[in-house]
Amino acid sequence: MNMNENQAEILRCPNCGAPAAAEAARCEYCRSVLARVSCPFCFKLLFDGAAFCPHCGTARSRAEVADQRVTPCPACKGPMQWVKLGTTDLLECENCDGTWLEASAFERMCADRESQAGMLNHSVPDETPSAAGRQPPESIHYRPCPRCGKLMNRMNFGRLSGTVVDVCKGHGTFLDRGELHQVVRFILDGGFDRVRRIEREELIEEQRRLRDLQRALLDH
Repeated sequence: MNMNENQAEILRCPNCGAPAAAEAARCEYCRSVLARVSCPFCFKLLFDGAAFCPHCGTARSRAEVADQRVTPCPACKGPMQWVKLGTTDLLECENCDGTWLEASAFERMCADRESQAGMLNHSVPDETPSAAGRQPPESIHYRPCPRCGKLMNRMNFGRLSGTVVDVCKGHGTFLDRGELHQVVRFILDGGFDRVRRIEREELIEEQRRLRDLQRALLDH
């Protein structure tokens, strides 16, 4: 197969076999969710359900986890199922494509480049405000943690990313469709480095302010 062959010809829905564009979120024919993942070897796109990467032949990196517990989605209450993306176990909603990562898994993902590469093409940023599970921008809706049931905090990931995620500090993080991609892109684009630089500047400014205050008190 030609490595430069069009993605729509290479990628097919794993449920019905219909051709599907790489950017498609669902199959046009059977409406199955088309989860895109990166090949663990060549990092090119393949759909979940394919036994092997169509580009290099490597076995797919994403497989269903044996644990079949049904967990309600914090956003739309639809069923969430455990899946494995690269080396990371996570919950995915079958209805709104929301994603839940346990606290330890989210921390590993933020620190591990291999995990980030495996998730980079997992979802496409959702630009449709009325998408399932989303609230309009003017409506702030606090969601329950799927583990403890308590309302989660809404946090701007990394202070600067602009991606507001739902976080239960004791259990994990919920991301709407597209937000996992946004978070990983923020990290890979040096977002944490920018945050650390700003924090250093803020610390220097605070130290300067304290010195000025001390000098003013001594002068009086």
